[in-house]
Amino acid sequence: MGGNKNRAIFIGIFIVLIGVIFSLKLFVLQVADQSYKLSAESNTRRKVIQFPSRGLIYDRNGKLLVSNQAVYDIMIVPQDLTPFDTLDFCESIGVTPEELRDMFVNMRKQLKQKKILPYKPSVFYKQLSAERYGRFQEKLYKFKGFFVQRRTLRKYEYPYGAHVLGYVGEANKKLLKKDKYYSQGDYVGISGIEKVYEEQLRGHKGVKYELVDVHGRIKGSYRDGKFDVPAISGNNIILSLDIDLQKYGEELMNKKIGSIVAIEPKTGEVLTMVSAPTYDPSLLVGKVRSHNFAILSTDSLKPLFNRAVQARYPPGSTFKTLNALIGLQEGVLTPSTKYECNMGYHTRALSVGCHHHDSPLDLTHSIMISCNAYYCHVFRNILDNPRYGSVQGGLDAWKNYMVKFGFGYKLGVDVTNEARGFIPNSKYYDKIYNKSWGSLTVISLAIGQGEILTTPIQMSNMASMLSNRGEYFTPHVIKTIEDADIPEKFKKIHITGIDTANFTPVVKGMEMAVQGGPGCTAGIARIPGITVCGKTGTAQNPHGKDHSIFIAFAPMEDPQIAVAVYVENGGFGATWAAPIASLMIEKYLKGEISKRRSWLEKRILEGDLIHGKK
Repeated sequence: MGGNKNRAIFIGIFIVLIGVIFSLKLFVLQVADQSYKLSAESNTRRKVIQFPSRGLIYDRNGKLLVSNQAVYDIMIVPQDLTPFDTLDFCESIGVTPEELRDMFVNMRKQLKQKKILPYKPSVFYKQLSAERYGRFQEKLYKFKGFFVQRRTLRKYEYPYGAHVLGYVGEANKKLLKKDKYYSQGDYVGISGIEKVYEEQLRGHKGVKYELVDVHGRIKGSYRDGKFDVPAISGNNIILSLDIDLQKYGEELMNKKIGSIVAIEPKTGEVLTMVSAPTYDPSLLVGKVRSHNFAILSTDSLKPLFNRAVQARYPPGSTFKTLNALIGLQEGVLTPSTKYECNMGYHTRALSVGCHHHDSPLDLTHSIMISCNAYYCHVFRNILDNPRYGSVQGGLDAWKNYMVKFGFGYKLGVDVTNEARGFIPNSKYYDKIYNKSWGSLTVISLAIGQGEILTTPIQMSNMASMLSNRGEYFTPHVIKTIEDADIPEKFKKIHITGIDTANFTPVVKGMEMAVQGGPGCTAGIARIPGITVCGKTGTAQNPHGKDHSIFIAFAPMEDPQIAVAVYVENGGFGATWAAPIASLMIEKYLKGEISKRRSWLEKRILEGDLIHGKK
């Protein structure tokens, strides 16, 4: 009797407890938990990603280089589709019935592979123009299951600076796995500034919830935007680039292969970075991007290849300035040291030729004249210096100087795909010659030939270092970032370890190479009213005519610009590279080319080294 009573009490308590639990659950679902209502109302609600506008890009003078233009993606929710007039649809967005059929075939394939889900929106047609969007929006109610999402594409205001600016494309699978910010179909910087400063430029995505009717027509904002998250536009950035100088440089390099890099020595800011041949950055925007990229990437002249940071060349005689500095610092050379030159440097085992000039020469005149024999003597004295005990020790000491000058490794510029160049060390030659070699074996390094490889950005940085008498900032294209600082590495000064006094005879020799009298190698670069310091170079090319090279800075006492020019197959440095560099300097410092030098400008502008017309 008692047991039955206890059982009844237990059952009663259990029923009451279950009732309380269900009551609490209903309270949570209906009152406390808003997600229940969101789920219940999902058939009238649409979640639309709000894509931010990418940050704008300006040049150093405030000129707008890159802006944004609106386009519209047609989105589809497959399970909401109902039969519709396909011809009307095609006419509205400007496609053929065959193209529409292919779109549906692709959609079914993606559904089968579960790359898209039937109940979630996905992109059906990309980049509808603003004009087409207006037509389609008027008829959207006829096409249930479709809606439109606004996006932005880049708009390049100038047809210049493509290699610096880079381009934007869709995020690839690797990036989608690596960074959860991106979703399939998102745009991301692929190269250039667009890639390097992607996080600053991209902004932050938002989300908007819209009320729609059964036909997919927007009836208003869901719950007055209570759950909306606004998109945040990307940061605007200002580049160190001078777009007018960039334009002029690209015009000078038209129908030539090579590059121009100009730097502001006091800051390391890149004023211009030309790679020729180049292309209009607008070619890689929107629907035409894939087609144009295929054409550019198969062009035999490699317009997508950024020669300013990727091409590697022997520096030629421009390296004589560095070997002079090392010789002075090592104490194996003085400004008054003289060496004979009998049309070159000759031993019983080897000869290094040179052009006819007065002999003997001191240090300053050796740079002015660009004497090969002089630097063969200097280089051998550096390597055979008794303080190092062996030629291996001497070469490694020499390489250490070169590394401090910015060679042999990447500088760390904020431009994609920078190459490192190459400066050999003793282990390199030990492997080749089985440790049986001497200073004469590697004598070609004395005049910037042999195994040395440098990039134009490194050569321009060398000119900047020379102008600063032994100091430089890592070259960079960024000047300012909205609401953020530029990377700290671009504010750090690099010290080469060469005594300032040792630069005096070297810089004087560079001045005389341009401003000097008979025998100077770069008189063509002389600019009225501006003291230019420069050094020519001619790099041997086993595949054809030698490359024309020139480095320079100006004005001598207060340098505002340092420049390096490479012209492939251009012959002597004074033939093409030196005139181009001097025109760039005059254009930057004076704003125009003087009439007395207009003939030179005309010759360079009309020069065609690709098709053999000079």
